Amino acid sequence: MENNSLNSVEWAIYMLNDAETAEEVYTILRCSVRAAVRAQGATIVLLEDGQCHYTDEDAMSPLWKGQRFPATSCISGWAMLHDQVVAIPDISIDSRVPQAAYRPTFVRSLLMVPIRVADTPVGAIGAYWADLHQASTNEIDALKVLADAAGCALARVSLPAGVGRMPAMTGKHMA
Repeated sequence: MENNSLNSVEWAIYMLNDAETAEEVYTILRCSVRAAVRAQGATIVLLEDGQCHYTDEDAMSPLWKGQRFPATSCISGWAMLHDQVVAIPDISIDSRVPQAAYRPTFVRSLLMVPIRVADTPVGAIGAYWADLHQASTNEIDALKVLADAAGCALARVSLPAGVGRMPAMTGKHMA
């Protein structure tokens, strides 16, 4: 990791270790993700009763804060349901990305990393670039470290009811 990335990640881990509420965890992530990967946007998404709830964001222009989308129809949901990191260098040619939701935004490339509590995805961290961008190994690693630290922090605090649940599904993968 580059120096700025390392400093952002180290700061976030230090702060996440002391977080006492889920809201503090979201704030810490919001304040560190963009700097950690030099992105133009970042979101924190929770999986709540089968929907992706965009709980917080830090972006050069508004994205989806406060909105909810079915987990089966958005890329953050795909990352959580498949429990996989997703790096997309050009969102316009990836069928997993809901083009109508992204078209009015600056987003051209993204990186989505699941946040796990007890090995179960409960959320995701999204990083977004305004230009075509292939996420580097260092950027992916930085978000994985942040997601792991966030998962540990969320395991200590009270999560909102329904977080991490997918109705009518078993296991962590889509049918």
